[in-house]
Amino acid sequence: MSPISADEILFLVLAAGLRPVIAPLSPRDGNIDVSRVDLSAVDAVLTTNLYGLPDDAPSLSGKILIEDVAHAMETDLGGRPLGTFGQAGVFSLSKHPAAGSGGVLAVERESDLRALQSARDALLAPGSPLADLVGVATSMARQAALRLDLVRPALRLMRALGMQEEREGYRIPLDVEALKQALDQVPELPPFDPWVRADLHDYRARRGPVARWYQSRRLARVPADRERRLAGVAVLAELPSVAPAVRDDVRRPLFRVPLLVRDRDAAIAELERRGVATGYLYDPPYDDYAPAFTEPSPDPAPARWWARHVLPVDPLYASRALPILRTLEPATAL
Repeated sequence: MSPISADEILFLVLAAGLRPVIAPLSPRDGNIDVSRVDLSAVDAVLTTNLYGLPDDAPSLSGKILIEDVAHAMETDLGGRPLGTFGQAGVFSLSKHPAAGSGGVLAVERESDLRALQSARDALLAPGSPLADLVGVATSMARQAALRLDLVRPALRLMRALGMQEEREGYRIPLDVEALKQALDQVPELPPFDPWVRADLHDYRARRGPVARWYQSRRLARVPADRERRLAGVAVLAELPSVAPAVRDDVRRPLFRVPLLVRDRDAAIAELERRGVATGYLYDPPYDDYAPAFTEPSPDPAPARWWARHVLPVDPLYASRALPILRTLEPATAL
């Protein structure tokens, strides 16, 4: 698996009773460097398709392949949709659709689907109509803040109300001893709730009709946003700091456009002062973040460089960020 992805992914792999084997990273796209991977040393592969840039899934054939397509909805590779190369594809309703919660797991065999439905139902807890209403209202408020250019006051309010999850840098606190105790109970998901639920505390709550209606409504908007997203990708692809793989195909509707800049944290601060929030940062890489719980990459330098310099930009609101982005110095080559 890639060393650069969301915190929760690492803990889900651990909860399944698996040992994360960290692959070398390609500095072109932030995904697994397939030219340097020893597939004989692993039982399965989990791709990331980071920010919507596709992993080289065809080169990973011959192993159980789980595709994380959370960032890559509506993206294909050689005309074949991502999420259809492996045994399973995992899609997010909180990324391109911006529905706040929810996801879709697509599998190859119907027997697997039935088994997964049963496992899901066993893990879900009773939901709450009030909680669903609050979740939908919160997501709608976030979308309104983006449309109306009210990100700065919205961020101040969220921080004042303690609505942002505690972070150590850009990762959630690891708590090594508690994690070791949770590992004694694998394969089980509930012991890992303190880590997996970091950005969505009621992630195991069953959603009711209001939440499902909202998810469907947001999902239906994705095709309508495609051209605006592509226009933002095309503009950002012209910047000297853009990750090289972005220019491979500017007709990909990227979730975020990764730039590689010299002083990423200073850029984030300046963007926020201009009302542009930055998210989806995965720093440090997994094998630095949780070294006792991973098999380290044979070459961690590219992942450390990428994690330190990447600045993901929302292409839907590229015009707001461009006055700052045009002034940023590209990262020194690895």
